[in-house]
Amino acid sequence: MNTINRLRNLWGPVVTATLLTALAACATTQAPKQKPPAVASDVPPVAAAAEAALKSGDCRTASESYARLAASGDVPLARRATQVAMACEHLPAAWQSATRWRTLAPDDREANALYAAVALKLYRTADARLAIQQFWRGEDSRNAAQAGPTTPGAAAAPVTPAKRPAADRTARSMTELSALLLQESDAAAVLMAMSGVLEPTANSPETFTLLGELSLSAYDGERAAGYAQRALKYDPKDLAALRVLARAYLMRGDAPQALATARAAKADDARVGGFELAEILASLDRGEEAHQELERLRGSGAPRNEIERRLALLAFNSGDYKEARQRFSELMTSGDGNDGVELYLADIASRDGDRDAALAGYRRLYDSSVAVSARSRAAALLLERRSRAEALALLDDYAADHPEDELDLTLVKARLLADNGEGDTGLALLGSALERHPQHPSIEYDRAVILEQSGHVHESVEALQRILEKRPNDPALLNALGYTMAEHSLELPRAEALIRRALTVMPDSPAALDSLGWVRFRSGDLSGATATLARAYSLSHEGEIAAHWGEALWSSGNQGEARRVWAAALARDPDSKPLKATIKRLLPDAK
Repeated sequence: MNTINRLRNLWGPVVTATLLTALAACATTQAPKQKPPAVASDVPPVAAAAEAALKSGDCRTASESYARLAASGDVPLARRATQVAMACEHLPAAWQSATRWRTLAPDDREANALYAAVALKLYRTADARLAIQQFWRGEDSRNAAQAGPTTPGAAAAPVTPAKRPAADRTARSMTELSALLLQESDAAAVLMAMSGVLEPTANSPETFTLLGELSLSAYDGERAAGYAQRALKYDPKDLAALRVLARAYLMRGDAPQALATARAAKADDARVGGFELAEILASLDRGEEAHQELERLRGSGAPRNEIERRLALLAFNSGDYKEARQRFSELMTSGDGNDGVELYLADIASRDGDRDAALAGYRRLYDSSVAVSARSRAAALLLERRSRAEALALLDDYAADHPEDELDLTLVKARLLADNGEGDTGLALLGSALERHPQHPSIEYDRAVILEQSGHVHESVEALQRILEKRPNDPALLNALGYTMAEHSLELPRAEALIRRALTVMPDSPAALDSLGWVRFRSGDLSGATATLARAYSLSHEGEIAAHWGEALWSSGNQGEARRVWAAALARDPDSKPLKATIKRLLPDAK
């Protein structure tokens, strides 16, 4: 199955801290995973057995025991039950407990937020929307109390200067809530739930900008542009809204308008707008111009380390690993580096073929803020070397000390085993994981992926269809099933219909556009395939999209252009297995 069409990070880390802590953490960055709740010392006697199970590491028993107790318990018990079930990734118990908590405390902001999070994980969009609305009403009422009476949910009206601070605080609360929800579900589902609540009564640029950002994350450039333009009616120089608008034009393939918008932002703020212009230029593969723009920022008061970091990323993303290594190394030497910079350096060593240096770099990060990524990448290299026991121990040892990452590491281990010819072992791991985390969508999906990877194509299709029955309008699942069928030339008309349904929700998704191009290729429409795949690659320079685009060009008789596409993609992603496999198949003598 096409790796870019998998539901990567569709269901992210759970948040089990109080909402105040979680929202504060994700206001500017993604909130880190929280450890499962410590065994409580002041629980009522009725919860002693549940706490004992939690202490022994039996998460399933703890979650289910707490859910049963919460069904007739009070607010503290329901809250504790929800936190334990979410930390343990036991979604049925989390739903039961969160429902009880919200029933007992319908105006509790944390109860509404976590109820919405679980609802979205279970694709209960209508339920999530009701909780989001209750959360918003509570925030609006609390903030508005300081600026005079208002009617939460009333028709949108201009906000008076006296009420602006209250409206801004409410908008910030909703931004923070959306960040929390994005950790739990995909952007399309979050947008569907949030827009249904916010759009009818939106009366602040921050709210429209939030909806624009969500639309970009959900790959809907036209919708993002509409929200940004509504935000700009309040202030034509709003940098956040201009940023959304520029990226919306870029997503829609309108390069002139994207550049014009970024230049307008630069005219209003040379530093912030200059960075945005450089990002747009880089996304348009105008790397030299992006480089020049970043160099010009040195005279505008922009932080030197930020300029150097962006120059390093520009080089890395363009495949110039020599320059990227030099710039990342200089950041480390100057004291401006961090774990992320060191991870890039290890990745560069891996892409350059220096596996020993890469492993040494990853090893230094085994207990860092990027430990899961570092250990996962090191495990992949060790498996390539046939150091199976060492590779798996890297993941198992960390999971033992960090139970909040156990599920993610199990998924990583199953995928790595399947990638190295042990699909059956990976499937067994996932079967065991489903016993601990019943009905978990990530596990169910990865099982379908590995079934296909292991040659059980019809079983994979059946598994995806069963998941889709529970999530009939999920665009990522529609795309995944459609692509899998297209890849194996199964019911091509139905495969295309599924992919086109996905594109009605996320019209600018590079993964879905790649799938559409591929199904058109399989159907013999070389012209349509080539155009669609070119657009997909303009949105995401994934090696696998390049493989498909190049093959469509090759089959159309444009072998020279196919070679150019593959060469450029290999420079960016020299480890892409699908890309290398396509080149080897069509150019067996190529080195």
